[in-house]
Amino acid sequence: MKKVLTYGTFDLFHIGHLKILERAKSLGDYLVVGVSTDEFNALKNKKCALPYWQRIEIVRAIRFVDKAIPETNWEQKIADIKENGIDIFVMGDDWVGRFDFLKPHCKVVYLPRTPDISSTGIKTGLAADKDNFSRADRLPSPSFLPW
Repeated sequence: MKKVLTYGTFDLFHIGHLKILERAKSLGDYLVVGVSTDEFNALKNKKCALPYWQRIEIVRAIRFVDKAIPETNWEQKIADIKENGIDIFVMGDDWVGRFDFLKPHCKVVYLPRTPDISSTGIKTGLAADKDNFSRADRLPSPSFLPW
């Protein structure tokens, strides 16, 4: 059995997240996903819209994911590779070269990211157009909902 490992924050889960997990899983038989904790994201100066417990539950629910674990620090990757018997480490191609130090432990693959989509881009777009997303009068009346 070939095991694959990847990491991410997975905030505002979108099609890019889904596609990278799908492609990561296609490289092996078993996919382990490390989800960055809120504390680790704070160390990276990264703000999330969703708390860790929600993000990891969303990742666990994805059919391509066999196991989701907390990512609490940069240094845990070698231990995670050994503990989970990982054959392939996968990250998006915006990280090219940054994880080559793992090559003595497993194969390292950088996958192309889905064009024109990112959590940061979504957050920026929402912030720029916040009036259109926050006005209650733009929501449909419950009488028009199909249920």
